[in-house]
Amino acid sequence: MTLQHLLAAPLATLADFGRRNALAVVLATLLLAGVSAGWSATHLGVSTDTDAMFAAHLSWRQRTLAFDRAFPQFRDLLVAVVEADSPEAAEATAAGLAAALESQPGEKLFVRRPDASPFLARAGLLFLDKDALAELLERTIDAQPFLGQLSADPSARGLFAALGLLGQGVVHAQADLSSFAPALGAFHRSMASVADGKPEPLSWSRLLGGSLSDLAGQARFVLIQAKLDFGALEPGGATTARVRAAIAGLEFVRAGQARVRITGPVALADEEFSTVAEGAAAGLLLSLVLITLWLFLAVRSWRLIVPILLTLAVGLAFTLGFAALAVGTLNLVSVGFGILFVGIAVDFAIQFSVRYREATREFPAPADAMRVVTERTGGAIVIAALAIAAGFLAFVPTDFSGVAELGLIAGVGMLIALVCTLLFLPAAITLCRPRGEADEIGFRWAMRLDPILARYRGNLLGVFAALAMLGAALIPRIGFDSDPLHTKNPNTEAMRTLRDLMASPLTNPYSIDILARDPAEAAILTARLRTLPLVEDVLSIESFVPPDQPEKLAAIADATAILGPSLAPAAPAAPVTAEDIRMAAKTALAPLQAALEKLPQNHPVAAIEADLRALTTAPDETLLATNTALIRHLPVQLEQLRLALAPQAVTAEKIPPEISWDWLTPDGHARVQVLGKPAARDAAGLAAFAAQIRTLAPEAGGPAITIVETAATITSAFRAASLWALAAITLLLFLTLRRVLDTALVLAPLLLSALLTVIVIVLSRIDLNFANIIALPLLLGVGVSFNIYFVMNFRQRRPRVLGSATARAIIFSALTTGSAFGTLAASRHPGTASMGVLLLISLGCTLVASLVFIPALLATLRQPTQGQGSAPMAHWDPPGNSFPGPI
Repeated sequence: MTLQHLLAAPLATLADFGRRNALAVVLATLLLAGVSAGWSATHLGVSTDTDAMFAAHLSWRQRTLAFDRAFPQFRDLLVAVVEADSPEAAEATAAGLAAALESQPGEKLFVRRPDASPFLARAGLLFLDKDALAELLERTIDAQPFLGQLSADPSARGLFAALGLLGQGVVHAQADLSSFAPALGAFHRSMASVADGKPEPLSWSRLLGGSLSDLAGQARFVLIQAKLDFGALEPGGATTARVRAAIAGLEFVRAGQARVRITGPVALADEEFSTVAEGAAAGLLLSLVLITLWLFLAVRSWRLIVPILLTLAVGLAFTLGFAALAVGTLNLVSVGFGILFVGIAVDFAIQFSVRYREATREFPAPADAMRVVTERTGGAIVIAALAIAAGFLAFVPTDFSGVAELGLIAGVGMLIALVCTLLFLPAAITLCRPRGEADEIGFRWAMRLDPILARYRGNLLGVFAALAMLGAALIPRIGFDSDPLHTKNPNTEAMRTLRDLMASPLTNPYSIDILARDPAEAAILTARLRTLPLVEDVLSIESFVPPDQPEKLAAIADATAILGPSLAPAAPAAPVTAEDIRMAAKTALAPLQAALEKLPQNHPVAAIEADLRALTTAPDETLLATNTALIRHLPVQLEQLRLALAPQAVTAEKIPPEISWDWLTPDGHARVQVLGKPAARDAAGLAAFAAQIRTLAPEAGGPAITIVETAATITSAFRAASLWALAAITLLLFLTLRRVLDTALVLAPLLLSALLTVIVIVLSRIDLNFANIIALPLLLGVGVSFNIYFVMNFRQRRPRVLGSATARAIIFSALTTGSAFGTLAASRHPGTASMGVLLLISLGCTLVASLVFIPALLATLRQPTQGQGSAPMAHWDPPGNSFPGPI
């Protein structure tokens, strides 16, 4: 005796209890569901801590936790990236942002600027290679006349006096202006910007340093350690809001001459989880709307639609309560369980309701119809629910904790949905009193397809066999994209900024960190790592000890001997006035006009002469604005130049704490950071990069290692979950169906649909990723439910397949499930969208296997019976059933 027979009477008794006590059951269930929903609203949190999504005992997680303990300053970071029209504006904006954040009221934020150390300002020239250093020193020496005049009088008055001296040098053939052409052009552009009403401060850094001024990159960085609230949708949202408020008040930002973008781990996580959570809420609402539409087409009466929707609602409420009790928090993956619950659990209610409609054709009395449909359909629904639950629960033993929680919640949710379907739904149907059916419930057009499929069953099975072999051959071609950045929305500020700054050690998501025993070992390891093919650069504490210092110090000393007297701080000049500037412009005009006679046409001096001529008659406000534009950044640049021309020899012992803190631990361990070449940024390259590093440093960690290990953990988890799910479903089917043939009839289309899915995703070049891989074991449970219904009918000698009420219910179940999955596919979050797309593809392949392959297969196995093509379905009499009839 099969489980179907064993369950027939108990399930009928359960449904009959709900029918006889309909009002009490409905009210009590709604009351308990309300209590469950209310309790979960206050006890079910949302955790956006992605680290907690993997088991802490994993070796790579242990290394990550150890690194976090050694360098806590790298945790929970927001990175403010400052970009401006000039290096000085970027520097001033970054400094202003750091100062504004440190002076904000409320809880103090930990803020630092790793690229603004006084040590780097003093020793900066020593980090240039010898040729670049020689070029810079030569340019600075050439500018000595200018620098001397400006050092004595750092104003437009002093600058115009220096320009007059240049003119005199040209007149007397004592000055070659070819090297001054860039500077003269910059003077003109700055003065012209004032005349146009859009003042742009002159960049003295670029004027003196040329292209070398941008060697360190055009961006400046401010690191902020965020205060996280894991109970909020955006844990770092409060800190981000404080940063944005400070940014809005910065001078160069307000003037449009600088911009500040926010990226970093916290910003990326906040944007991702916010997108996923918003998509889950919107998707759940849209799913319910679409499901209501399909329900109307499936059961054609609000008297059945309302009970189905109420069943879904109470099941979801109870599942929320269980989630609050069992896990307490939802994560980036499990937050989408609501859509999965609604999309899958609705199948049970549709099967029950559609078959109830058909039962009323032969059994007009509601009590009789309810009992017979429960006896004939309840067992199949139980088996389907158990199979789907097994598919979800197979995730629980894996190390991927995020999906393990989803599996636990959704798996138990399927069991909750089963109980609601067999107890609450009959009660709700009884209260709504749907009318009996007079017409055929199955699709009339589909009835004509059964004999066609039976006639061509051999050809169809041959085609499916060939497709199955093709799918099996293509399994090795399935791609897996292990880069978590590819599952994030590329259009968010944090992602766009990160992609613009891939080369920066502060933001590079593909770096590797190694903890050496001491700096000596770090130095040896650094030298060996540099020889690896995929290594772009290696950084350690030794990176802050410049090479070739004796030669560089000598060259700087020679330049200082020449420039020192000119740059020596002088007594403060008299405050500049508009009249001073006007007189200085008039004084400079005569030598510049004389110089133009000896210079080529359209020389930059001509533009300078025109600017000075305009200033002689300009209002005071324009003159003072011109002074500000020309000299705004000069005093700082002069001070930095004095500092840079007085370096000291650098040794590891002289590296200041604000730098060594990032590279040495209190117990003497030394950090080594390895940056990969661009070829190490795709899945294969990153794996190869990690493998190369591990040949020298097996205990390496960092973002690149985490990406590779995360991929391995996830694929291993899903491989195990798929095998566990398949084994559990197979055992369950054998225990319930008690026949190897029937078990094979359910599993064959299940495996076929999986192979068809392989064909589609390989030919469509769809890669598996962290998000969509969940579709594979999940569809094992979904697909088996469709197959069970048809195999149960076959066991009960019901010849119709596509023309049956079962097929109608399956089609509308697939449409409702597809609607739920479709809302995932429409998500703005690429990972969620890819999961929805793969679920839709798998669902489509499952339908092909269920609606084409199964009818052909059953037609091959079915023995011809008298009048099979047109006679009513054979009776089936479970124990205690006195209402035989076709369903």
